[in-house]
Order: sequence, then structure tokens, then C-alpha cells
Amino acid sequence: CPVSLQNDSWGKQYSYALFKAMSHMLCIGYGQQAPVGMSDVWLTMLSMIVGATCYAMFIGHATALIQSLDSSRRQYQEKYKQVEQYMSFHKLPADMRQRIHDYYEHRYQGKMFDEESILGELSEPLREEIINFNCRKLVASMPLFANADPNFVTSMLTKLKFEVFQPGDYIIREGTIGKKMYFIQHGVVSVLTKGNKETKLADGSYFGGAC
Repeated sequence: CPVSLQNDSWGKQYSYALFKAMSHMLCIGYGQQAPVGMSDVWLTMLSMIVGATCYAMFIGHATALIQSLDSSRRQYQEKYKQVEQYMSFHKLPADMRQRIHDYYEHRYQGKMFDEESILGELSEPLREEIINFNCRKLVASMPLFANADPNFVTSMLTKLKFEVFQPGDYIIREGTIGKKMYFIQHGVVSVLTKGNKETKLADGSYFGGAC
């Protein structure tokens, strides 16, 4: 039934007016009563359209704000969507897709940074300090660096590139020309010779060569 507010207080009138406006703008009802007359119908529809638009804009801005709080994870998700589309386009087998998924999980751990660009914008002393900090575990576990000159160690670390290999990957084959030297920061590498003799290398070991 209609509610008469003519003789009520300003507070009550504004409360009912706000309730009706919010009901229209959130598209959850008409308030205390349905619109009466054509002008009331059109005003109600206009109010609902404006409300729905504002609500959609609010949701969009809120979503963008939440995503911006963890931009590195968003970049990773966007990148992996492209990877999934690539795998689907080329119809890669399921086992290969799983290996690609595992590689991205181990390599980026759910976050993606443009590390080269970030380090490139820093001063050289600060960049070297960050590299030394990031590689401190590798240096500590590497006998090669134990008694080496700090400047030599820093120069070596700035040339290193981080790589991830999965179980079953062949890193280098016997007889090929060695163009890289690998330092094991974490993990185990099996070295197989022609006589099927197996040697295992662990953290702090290195292998490979330079031509």
C-alpha cells in the first residue's frame, strides 16, 4: 500500500527517498510501491539504467584495482593463457602440455617479472649488489668461488643466466662442442658415459665447457 510521507519528518522522508533510489539503481525492486503513471514508469526505467551502468563501472574499477595489486601474477596468467592457446593451436599431446605447464610453474612460480629491464634501470653498483644477494646461496655452495677475488666473483655472476631443467631433460650430450658452463644451484644432475657409468652432481657442482 502507498506510504504517505507528507507530514513526516525530513529524516524519514529522505530515508524512504534514499531507499527507493537505491532499489531502482541496484535493480532490486521499486521501493515501497510500484511506479504509478507513465512518467513514473519512465523515471524508474531511467533510474535503473543509470544505476546498472554505475554498478557495472564500479565492478570494473574494483576488478582492475584488485588485479593491479598483484600485477606480476596477472602478467603470468595472461602469458600462460597465450601458452595454452599456442598448445591448443598446434594440438600438442597431453604429456608435452603437462611438461610445459610444469616448466612454467618451476621457472616463474606464478609470477612474471621483466627482470632484465628492472636491473637495467638501476645503477651498476646497486645492480651488482642485487645479483650478489640473489646468488649468495650459489656462491656459498661453490668451492670454485670460495677463495676467489670478490671482483672476479661479481664479474662472473653478472654473466650468468638462470635456467630451469626438468627431470628427463638432456642438458648436454657427450661429443658435442661445449659452449656453456653450468653451475648447479639446486637439484641433481646425472652424468652418463658411453659405458653406462653414472655420476651424480648436486648443489655447488659445475659441468660443461667453453669453446
